Amino acid sequence: MAIAFESRVTGNPCTALLDWLDWNGIDHAIHEHAPAFTALDTAREEGVDPVTFAKVVVVGASDGGRALIVLDAFDQVDLRKVGRLLGDPHARLLTELELADLAPDCEVGALPAVGGLFGLSTYADIAVRDARRISFNAGTHVHSVRVDRRAWERAAAVTYADLVRSPGAQLGYVPLFDLFGPAD
Repeated sequence: MAIAFESRVTGNPCTALLDWLDWNGIDHAIHEHAPAFTALDTAREEGVDPVTFAKVVVVGASDGGRALIVLDAFDQVDLRKVGRLLGDPHARLLTELELADLAPDCEVGALPAVGGLFGLSTYADIAVRDARRISFNAGTHVHSVRVDRRAWERAAAVTYADLVRSPGAQLGYVPLFDLFGPAD
């Protein structure tokens, strides 16, 4: 049974995030924009390159553990890779209800890229390291925050790993050389 949540799009940025940024001395800029419900749309609304806008997902492990995963706006998480990282082949995305319970002060789908705010470790795909500055949701679908990537990664204790699906995996494509070995 799917549960639909009515989104609040009139709230303020997450107070805990603003406090965290200040506490860690991270220079930041809060941007207000038209409501956007995907990372790619939010990047467009904010006017930034989507590879510098962080998509945030939360995964759950079969032992009850959870982790916050950060990708660029174009990418999709590869749950097999995340499962290997977490040591759990049954890693899964959290449901909207679980996200609402985890972060009641944030709109579902607008979590900031700071796992520590929710008692979670923060993992980021290796491509995130390429950006000098990154943006991410500030707890609402109408507010984003832009920060120096290095300051964010130090303060959030980010662990980098290969976490995204390759283009072939997204399409279910297996190159022939993977099946038969390289051509002679």
